[in-house]
Amino acid sequence: MSLQQLWQRIKEGINSGLGIPIAILALLGLITIPLPPFLLDVFFTFNIALSLVVLVLTLYIKRPLEFAIFPTIILVTTLFRLSLNIASTRVILLEGHQGPDAAGKVIESFGEFVIGGNYAVGLVIFAILVVINFVVITKGATRVAEVSARFTLDSLPGKQMAIDADLNAGLITQEEAQQRRKEIALEADFYGAMDGASKFVRGDAIAGIVILLINIIGGLVIGMVQHGLPFSQAVETYTLLTIGDGLVAQIPAILLATATAIIVTRVGNEDNDMGRQLQLQMFANTKVLGITAGILAVIGIIPGMPHFAFLSLAAGLGVLTWFIARQQKRAAPVEEILEEAAAEETASAGEVGWDDVGQVDPLGLEVGYRLIPLVDKQQDGELLDRIKGVRRKLSQALGFLIPAVHIRDNLDLQPTHYRILVMGVTAGEGDVYPDRLLAINPGQVYGEVQGIPTKDPTFGLDALWIDASERDHAQAMGYTVVDPSTVIATHLSQIIQDYAWQLLGPDEVQTLLERMKQHSPKLVESLVPDKLPLATVVKVLQNLLREKVPIRDMRTILQALNEYADKTQDPEELTMHVRAALGRAIVEELVGPNAPVHVITLEPALEQLLIQAAQNAPAGQISIDPGLAERLYSVLSEQVQKLEAEGKPAILLVAPQIRAALAKLFRYSLPNLHVLAYTEIPENRQIQVVTAVGQGSDGGETT
Repeated sequence: MSLQQLWQRIKEGINSGLGIPIAILALLGLITIPLPPFLLDVFFTFNIALSLVVLVLTLYIKRPLEFAIFPTIILVTTLFRLSLNIASTRVILLEGHQGPDAAGKVIESFGEFVIGGNYAVGLVIFAILVVINFVVITKGATRVAEVSARFTLDSLPGKQMAIDADLNAGLITQEEAQQRRKEIALEADFYGAMDGASKFVRGDAIAGIVILLINIIGGLVIGMVQHGLPFSQAVETYTLLTIGDGLVAQIPAILLATATAIIVTRVGNEDNDMGRQLQLQMFANTKVLGITAGILAVIGIIPGMPHFAFLSLAAGLGVLTWFIARQQKRAAPVEEILEEAAAEETASAGEVGWDDVGQVDPLGLEVGYRLIPLVDKQQDGELLDRIKGVRRKLSQALGFLIPAVHIRDNLDLQPTHYRILVMGVTAGEGDVYPDRLLAINPGQVYGEVQGIPTKDPTFGLDALWIDASERDHAQAMGYTVVDPSTVIATHLSQIIQDYAWQLLGPDEVQTLLERMKQHSPKLVESLVPDKLPLATVVKVLQNLLREKVPIRDMRTILQALNEYADKTQDPEELTMHVRAALGRAIVEELVGPNAPVHVITLEPALEQLLIQAAQNAPAGQISIDPGLAERLYSVLSEQVQKLEAEGKPAILLVAPQIRAALAKLFRYSLPNLHVLAYTEIPENRQIQVVTAVGQGSDGGETT
C-alpha cells in the first residue's frame, strides 16, 4: 500500500467519526499495556511535536474562536501525557537497573545531554521548570480564564442588545443577526470551557511533581531490594531516568500551558494575527525605539559595563528606528493626497461649460479626512457595506428604491465630523471618533465607564466614546456599544425615514407604476393618465410617506385612487381615502395584529369646533385660537408621555375632515403622536378610549 493510499484510509477513518474514539481508547490503552522503549521514544517525540503545533497555532490565529476545539485539545493532550508518564514509569521501575537507556533514547538524551548526567543539576532544573509552569504560567492562565469567562457571561445581554439595535436599524440582515448571536453563544461556551480546561493544566503540573517523587522513591526501593544495587548507584540510575522522564513530560506541559495563557490573554482582532499586532502596536512608534537606543548607549559607555553587549544592541535599535521612520515617511498622509488631488484638479480646469454644473444628489454624505478610512475598503472600512444594508432594508420597508448615497470627503469639515444631505441641504450631522467605540446609555446602566461624554447623534441619548479595550466592560455595565460605522449608518437610516417623501419623485413613481402594470395592467391604465395626472399620484404617495405610511401595498393604493378619482382631484382628499383603505396595515404597524387600540379622542363640542375651523381654512390646514391650541398641546403632551410610559403608542382618534390638519399641526411639536381618522380603524379591532379631551378641561379617563 502506497503512502497516498494509507493517508486516504486515515482521512476516511477520521471523517467516518471512528478516528477520535479509537484514539481516545488507544490513550487509555497506554495505561495498561506495557510499551517497549522504541514506542516510548516515538510517543514522546510525537507529544513534543503536538505541543509545538498547538503553541504555534495559537500565535497565528486572529481570534480565539478560530481554535474553539482548544479546551478539548488540552484534555486530550493532558491525558496522552499522563498515559505516557504511567507507561514510562512502568518501564523505569521494571528495567531501570539495566542502565540509562532502559526507558528509551529520548529519556536517556534528556537525562544525559540536557542536564549533563548530573542528577543534582537535573533536580534543580526540574524544580525550576515546575515553578515556572505551576506558579507563573499555569496559575496566571487559570486566573485570566476565570475572569474572561465571568466577563464574557456578564456582557451577553449588552451584546444581544447591540445585535438587536443593528438589526432594527437595517445594518444587518436576519441571517447575519442569527450568525452573530451564534458567535457570541460560542464565545461564551468557549471561555466557559477554557475556565474548566485550565484546571487540567494546573492538575497536570501537580501530577508531574507527584510522579517524580514516586519514581525516585520507588526506584530506590526496587533497585536496592529486588536487584541488589548499591545505594549510590541506585540513586544515580533511577534519579537520572526519573528526571529525564520528568523533563520529557514537563517541556510539552510548559508549551501547552503557554499556549493556554496566550489564547486566554489574547485580545481578538479579526484583521491581524499576533505577529502583525506586535509589529503595529509595539514597534510603530519610532520615538520610543529611539529613546530606548539612547539609554542603552549611555549605559554602554559607563566604565565597568559590558560595552559590546549594550552598544551593539543600541546600534541595532538605532538602525531599526531609522528603517521604520523611513518606511513611515513613504506613506504620504491622507491630507496631503487630498490637497494634491484638489490642486491638480484646479490646475487642469479648462473652459467653463454645462459639464461644470453638477446635479444635486438626492442623498449625500460628507466626511472629514479622519473618517476617510471608514469608507475605504482597502483600509477595511465597513461603512459602505453598512449603508448598502440600510438602503436594502428601507427599500423593502418603505416600498420604493432608496437612491444611492453619494459619499465625498470635505476638507472644510472638522476631521471627525460628518454631514448627511438630502437634496443638497444638511439634514443631520455629528462627530465620530474612528479609533473609538460609542457606548450608548439605553436608560439604565449598572456602573461607570471611562470615556468622552457625548450624545448619540440619532436619538440624542447620553453616550460615551470609549477605547476598544473597554467594550466588554461597557457591555457588562449595560451600555449598548456600537462602532463608528454603525453610528453613521444608524443616523443615515433615521434621516432617510424622516425625508423619504422628498426622495420619491415622478421618475420613481413611474417606475412603480411600470412594475405594477406587469401584474395589474388594467388597474394602472385606467388610472394614469385617464383619471389622474402623474403629479397627483406623486403627491398622494409623498403625503403617505411624510406621515410614515409605507407604500408597499401599491395595489390597494391604486384601487382607492381609481375609486375616488371621479369624485375629487384634490391630493389631500385622495390621501384621506387612501389612508382609510390602508387602515388595517396602519393600525397593525402601530399596535400589532391583535392588541386593543388605546386612543385619545376629542369631546364632541371641541371636535365640531375644529371641523368648522377646517371648513373655513385652505385644504389640509386649520385655523384655531392660539390659546385653544396651547391648551390642546398641553393636554395631548401629558397623555403622550403617560401612554409611552405604559409602553403603548399614543393615538389621537378624530374625524376624517380634521385628521390631516391636526397631524400637520403636531407633526414636529409632538412627533410621537399618531393622528388617525375614524375611517382608518378596522371594524374588527377593539377600541379603548383612554382620555376624551375637551375644550376647557384636561380630559377625563374613560374606557
